[in-house]
Amino acid sequence: MEQLKGTVKAICISTVRGVEKKAVSSARFIKDFGIEGDAHAGKWHRQVSLLSYDRVKEFNQRGAGVEDGAFGENLVVEGLDFAALPVGTMLYCGPVELKITQIGKECHSHCAIYQRMGECIMPTQGVFAEVIKGGELRPGEEMQAKLPQQIS
Repeated sequence: MEQLKGTVKAICISTVRGVEKKAVSSARFIKDFGIEGDAHAGKWHRQVSLLSYDRVKEFNQRGAGVEDGAFGENLVVEGLDFAALPVGTMLYCGPVELKITQIGKECHSHCAIYQRMGECIMPTQGVFAEVIKGGELRPGEEMQAKLPQQIS
C-alpha cells in the first residue's frame, strides 16, 4: 500500500472572508470549528481549505506570481495531490486530524488571480476539510493521508 505523505509548507489565515490569507508561524486548530482567528472557521463542512504546493508551483511557472494564501487556502502542502484524494480521506498532521469533506468549489466572483491569469486553480485543485481533532501546527510538519478504505 502506497504511503501518502507530504510536508506543510505554509499555514495561512485571515480575519475577513474574501481576501488573501497571510502566512503565520503556527496555528491552533479547534475540533469541529477550524483554525483559531480564521474567518472561515465555524460549524460547517469547509472549516479548513488545503491546496497542493506542487499545483501552486506549476501555476507560478506559468507566470502567476502568487504567494502562500493568495487563493484563500489555509494549508499549503508539498507532496500530496489533494484533488486526487476522495471525500472522506483523513489527514494526520502532528496532533491534528482533518477529514476531507469537499473537493473544489464554485468560483462565484472571479478573483484577482483569475482576472490576471484567465484561470484560478482553487475551484478545481483545492479541497476542504473539517477538524476532527484539534491541536497546534507549524510549517515543516509531516502530513499523512489515509484513504477511506484504509481507515479502520
